[in-house]
Amino acid sequence: MRYLRYKKDGAAAYGLLTDEDTVWEIRGDIFAEHEPGREFGLDEVTLLSPVQPGKVVCVGLNYRRHAVEIGLPLPPEPVIFLKPPSAVVGPGEPIVHPTVSRHLEYEGELAVVIGRRATGIPPERAGEHIFGYTCANDVTARDLQHTDRQWDRAKGFDTFLPLGPWVVTQDLAPWRIRTILNGAVRQDASSAEMVFSVAQVVSFISGVMTLYPGDVVLTGTPPGTGPLVDGDRLEVRIEGIGGLLNPVISQEKRL
Repeated sequence: MRYLRYKKDGAAAYGLLTDEDTVWEIRGDIFAEHEPGREFGLDEVTLLSPVQPGKVVCVGLNYRRHAVEIGLPLPPEPVIFLKPPSAVVGPGEPIVHPTVSRHLEYEGELAVVIGRRATGIPPERAGEHIFGYTCANDVTARDLQHTDRQWDRAKGFDTFLPLGPWVVTQDLAPWRIRTILNGAVRQDASSAEMVFSVAQVVSFISGVMTLYPGDVVLTGTPPGTGPLVDGDRLEVRIEGIGGLLNPVISQEKRL
């Protein structure tokens, strides 16, 4: 099943992609009772971020080769941090390069969407609380991350979290994750390379804070992160899900 969120005739709604180009409107709660409504073509809608998360919890240093790449030791347990929901944008929406940063970077990631309330769950039950999976880009102002010595500002600017294009409910792990910058592959890895599995990550986070339906968990970025500049086009592509494409523009042009 592929669930998406879209805008049509000025209104936002959830839908179900039934084939490559047909959308069924969803009536009700996608995390509870719902039923199909109207049917129309995918080309008749504008895709939005597939969910509106109450919170976004991210994991750092979760790929062995990435830790080696940046010269840091593997953590003994998941390293977690938050991104604000206001950072979320959908497919095709621009990533805005803020004027206060001189070094913007991409981080392609597998994102997990929570479908059922989770508090202190063991790893073996994590799958019962996962609604599905989507593509994410944990955009980071790397220079601010280094100077601030904490990650809130560097990770939290508006547009710093593209999500999409839709949520796939089937677990197709191991996931192949690629990040493609202006047509050139910059990241290419498998989720099998994670230090902590999806189940371990969701379990760990649920022991710290309750996860609710619609919350999003970012599972870490593979090696190959790099800079973004005005005019770039970045795609995060995960086999079994699809591609999330976003352009980059300067804050001056956005204004």
